[in-house]
Amino acid sequence: MRVKISGVRRIFIREEYIKLDSLLKLASLVGTGGEAKMVIQGGEVMVGGAVCIARGKKIRPGDVVKYGGEVLLVQQR
Repeated sequence: MRVKISGVRRIFIREEYIKLDSLLKLASLVGTGGEAKMVIQGGEVMVGGAVCIARGKKIRPGDVVKYGGEVLLVQQR
């Protein structure tokens, strides 16, 4: 299945890292933690070019996350 990439969105965090499920909620790509869990464990999310099924994965500034045609670049505020 091919997904159209719409462009890179920058997401700024103040902390050292953010968990993957929280990042998806912060970016408004999912509405709830349960939805985040389903898409992550379903293999629909990529971190750094590889599928990630660990919803507690620590995402740090500089990491790139792809889901649902969106590309997120995490940066330090």
